Amino acid sequence: MKRYRIYITLVILIFSGKFAYSQISPGDLSEPHAHLEGLSNCTQCHTVGEKVTREKCLDCHKEIKSNILAKKGYHASSEVNGKNCASCHNEHHGRKFKLIRFNKKTFNHNKTGFVLKGQHAREDCSACHNAEHIKQPKTQRKTGESYIGLSQSCTSCHHDYHQGKLSARCNDCHSFENWKNAKTYDHSKTRFPLKGRHLSVKCVDCHKTEMINGKETQNFKGLKFANCNACHEDEHHNRFGQNCKQCHSEESFHRIKGLDTFDHDKTDYKLIGKHKLVDCKECHKGAMTAPLKHNRCTDCHDDEHDGQFVVNGVTPDCNECHSNYGFEPSEFTVERHNKTKFKLDGAHVATSCNECHKKDGAAKWQFRKIGTKCVDCHKNEHKGFIDEKYYPGEDCEVCHTTSSWKKINFDHQKTGFKLEGAHSKELCGACHYRPDEKGVRTQKFSALTNNCSQCHKDSHYGQFETGGVTDCTKCHGFTNWEDSKFDHNNSRFKLDGQHVNVKCDECHKPVEGTDKKYIQYKFKSVECSECHS
Repeated sequence: MKRYRIYITLVILIFSGKFAYSQISPGDLSEPHAHLEGLSNCTQCHTVGEKVTREKCLDCHKEIKSNILAKKGYHASSEVNGKNCASCHNEHHGRKFKLIRFNKKTFNHNKTGFVLKGQHAREDCSACHNAEHIKQPKTQRKTGESYIGLSQSCTSCHHDYHQGKLSARCNDCHSFENWKNAKTYDHSKTRFPLKGRHLSVKCVDCHKTEMINGKETQNFKGLKFANCNACHEDEHHNRFGQNCKQCHSEESFHRIKGLDTFDHDKTDYKLIGKHKLVDCKECHKGAMTAPLKHNRCTDCHDDEHDGQFVVNGVTPDCNECHSNYGFEPSEFTVERHNKTKFKLDGAHVATSCNECHKKDGAAKWQFRKIGTKCVDCHKNEHKGFIDEKYYPGEDCEVCHTTSSWKKINFDHQKTGFKLEGAHSKELCGACHYRPDEKGVRTQKFSALTNNCSQCHKDSHYGQFETGGVTDCTKCHGFTNWEDSKFDHNNSRFKLDGQHVNVKCDECHKPVEGTDKKYIQYKFKSVECSECHS
């Protein structure tokens, strides 16, 4: 008997201990902090008598503390610095609870000190934030999910294609949009500035690809360029020495110095843009000193627009829209276009010129008689489906805007069916592009009536049908189907006495024994014996 009492005492002590802990702890810790479970570890995070403090967190998470002190990273930003860690990373919500929770789509990466540009902005977070790219050891790395510890050096994530032969600052040459297109690289800052024909030579023609450390690598260092024959074959076989520049220039091997060094700026016509690349004989057909007309573009060039801009017999000069640097792109601005009969706004501002002025890949530009109505360029999607009285002259802007086709501003009350309640919150397509029995979505505008059953299923299966039509609005509103406005006292059976307190489903029960599941509301008779035996 004595041994039995000792056993009972031990059981009570064990269960009272567990009960005490469950009363103190609000819940299990997440997996990263699971090793801190137990009453003896509470003060690892909590200060006695207080909640979790920021200082306690940072005592363990030293890599974050280090970033804050160095004023680096997201935790050092004005959005986070100074906040209690628990305001974002709350605990005691169970083992599977994620401590790192944020909206990846709306997160402002600029706050981290590393602005996402180009391709970086389109990548998923995990493409960069993974254990493979985190070089230094850190506590968060143990969990397999971390957003700190990355270096901003390109080679911390990307393979060094140049194998250490060039600067580690990849963005000195490359952009964030396209690695292969090194547009940002300025060759003029090297010891060999590109001039003349060298400007149009492909990089790989000089910077050959070779095998280095078992990998194909394009060579950009150690190239010889002191003499032309380092790259070019000496056509004269050293008969005139190695200084090719005495006779030739980088503009063309076939242009002998003299003409090429002539300063055209001393004439009345300064060569600008593409005119600098034109051979002298293209303009000077006869003697070089013979006078040439040059005040207007059409003195040399044909009117590509075939007189479409002639006003009172005068053709405007091409330089009003085009420059000497190329026929395209045009310098005719949106502001100037807005002074024409067709003002550009909304999506039209971003539309390419040839979408309207060179339709369907036409060979010639067309600027006259191309129309100003929507249907002159766009197909009328609703032709034959919507009565033209709602958009006279096929004027799409009665409903749509130039900003977005999907943005509708039509006054539905004009149809005789005012949109109220839940109807006012629906998209147009919910009623006018409903799928048929086969799931095919087709337009329905003129074909729709105000009958509820055209869109909604009659859940009462014709019990309230009058003349072949069920008017749902007699009982239901547009805001909430469940909120009935039916007045039983207007029916054949007025509620009085004890009937007032009887629940609806006591009398109106589901109909059974048929393939249709519905509640019976109409009875052949309202005599007492129908319900009471």
